[in-house]
Order: sequence, then C-alpha cells, then structure tokens
Amino acid sequence: MKFKASLCISAAAVSLALLLLHSCDNTKVWIRLFFGYPTRTREEQLFKLDVGWPRDPSLFTGTPYDVAVDHQNSLVYVAQRGDNVSKVLVFTEEGYFKESWNTNTLEMPHGIFAAINQNEQSIWITDVGQGQYGHTIKQYSLSGKLLTVLGTPGIAGSSLSPLQFDQPADIFVKTNGDVYIVDGDGGLNNRLLMLTKEFNVQWTLGGNGTKPGEFYIPHCVAVDEYGRVWVADRGNKRIQVFDSITGEWIGTWDTCFSEDGPYSVRVTGDRKYIVVAQLNISRLLFLSFPPIGHIGHCQVASTIQMADGVRPHLVDVSLMTGSVYVAELGAQQVKYKDMFMY
Repeated sequence: MKFKASLCISAAAVSLALLLLHSCDNTKVWIRLFFGYPTRTREEQLFKLDVGWPRDPSLFTGTPYDVAVDHQNSLVYVAQRGDNVSKVLVFTEEGYFKESWNTNTLEMPHGIFAAINQNEQSIWITDVGQGQYGHTIKQYSLSGKLLTVLGTPGIAGSSLSPLQFDQPADIFVKTNGDVYIVDGDGGLNNRLLMLTKEFNVQWTLGGNGTKPGEFYIPHCVAVDEYGRVWVADRGNKRIQVFDSITGEWIGTWDTCFSEDGPYSVRVTGDRKYIVVAQLNISRLLFLSFPPIGHIGHCQVASTIQMADGVRPHLVDVSLMTGSVYVAELGAQQVKYKDMFMY
C-alpha cells in the first residue's frame, strides 16, 4: 500500500525550510515563514520565531525531512534527502553550522531521534529507501559512525525474526534503552513495536484498520514521563495513546484533526503541550498535555496557521531551552526576511 503522493513529497519538486520557534512568555508569537505569510489565530500565541536561525540557510542543499535536538550538547541534527548531498547536517542551537556527515549508508532518511542520556549518546535514523540500505533503522555515533542496523537492509517485510520493516517512519528511545518504532510510512505494515535495550521484540500491535490499536500510516511516536506512548496515526486522522510497558490502549484523540491528520507528536519541555504538525493544511497545533491518568479530550491551546504550501512535516523540542524546531516541505524558493508579530 503506497501512499507516496501525500506522504513524502519528491525532493526534486520541493525544498525545505527549517523553522526554530522559541517560547515567548505565553503571550505573543513572532513568525517568519520561508514561504508566504501566516494568518492570525484566536488562540493565545505561545512562540516566536528566531529570525536568525540558521545563520546560513543555504547549507540546506537537499530536502530535510526531520530534526532532532541533542539538548545536552546544544546541537541540532537535520536529516535531509537528495542526490549528492550530506544526509545529516549538524548545527549548534544558536544556529551555527558545525559539521555534515560523510556517510553513504543512508538512502532516504525520514525520522531522526537524538538518544542523549546517562546511558547513551547516539543518533537514530529511519531509512525508507528502496535500495540496498533501505527499510532499516540505524544508530550512529554523534559524529556519524554507523553503530547498529535494525531490520533487513534492502528487504521490505513484516517478520519479527529476523526483524524486518517496510518504510519505518519514526523511532523513540527512552532513557532506559527501551525502543519504540512506528513502521508503515505508506508500506505494508501499520504497526507499533516495542523493543528492549537489547533490541528484542517485547510486543507489537497494529494492523491496517480504524479500531483501537489499529493504524493507517502511523507517522510519529513519542513517550512521555508518565509511561504513555503517543502515536500520530496520520491516515486515520487521530492520535492514539498506549501504555509503554504493556502496550494496552489508553485512549484516542480525533476531534482536533478533522481537516488533516497529525504528522508529528512531541511533548514540550515544560510538559504543557503536545506539538503536532499538519502537513496538508500547513498548520501547527499546540494541544494541552494531560497529566497522569485518563487523557480526556483533545484541546487546542494554540494554532500557528501558515501559508498554503509551507507543509510542516516533523518537529522536535529542546528539553533545555524549550525551543521547538519545525521541518517544513515548502516551495523551491525560500524567503528569509518576512516576519509577523502578534
């Protein structure tokens, strides 16, 4: 089941803008878009744009699809696609270019995650390529050395032994080493897997469908400190929540996504909001984050409506600064000078 048209835009037809949003005393929003202008929303605005990030936008020679923040070392890792381009660019949180990875082990990066804690310091990347390195999830050192490959390179499948993926979309690694993977960026599988730190499959759930625990193009995954797994069930226009230990279904949010499904799910550093990107309608949602217990109903705390064609894809947050980084699939031309203030 291929869903290429609305899932991942061809790198030859689009370019990407990478936005850095900062918290703004919960009162204002500054937004500078690389394509067009935003429209005013009624909700309280929570973030402003850092117009100087990155310092040199021309370094994006490919089409970045995701961004990961190493909050301990104040670094930002950008995964991009394209021919003859570095698949990973590294910046400081201040926006200065640090380095690019010289690796030929990546084909089409989709999700990127920085596992930075007392037990691990590595970067994980999902590869949805169709070639000899695709259908895998790779662990790298912070300097780009390949450490681990999950899945069977070049072979799409659903097997758990040996482990196989078909266009795995995203990965989240807890501080204790537990690994959560959503597998099915338009491929055969629509599932959520939980692996131990030794990469043994602990449990898996899913299947193509609309019932609780079923998915249609699961696109992003995050785990909160209360032991809940949040999955952006993109094709079903909902977020599903599960117990991180047992995989038991906890609840579903769907009322916030009538116009477009959620492409991302990340919890802000202050644990007040869940950040969701809606690619097809060029919108960011900040949803009220529920405390431990029942997740209740989906509530929109703030909205950033971007111009048509901006197409925000995946996001990440800095746990130290509270900054929100947004990877956007936009037009071939980009603008750097436009800024709005609310």
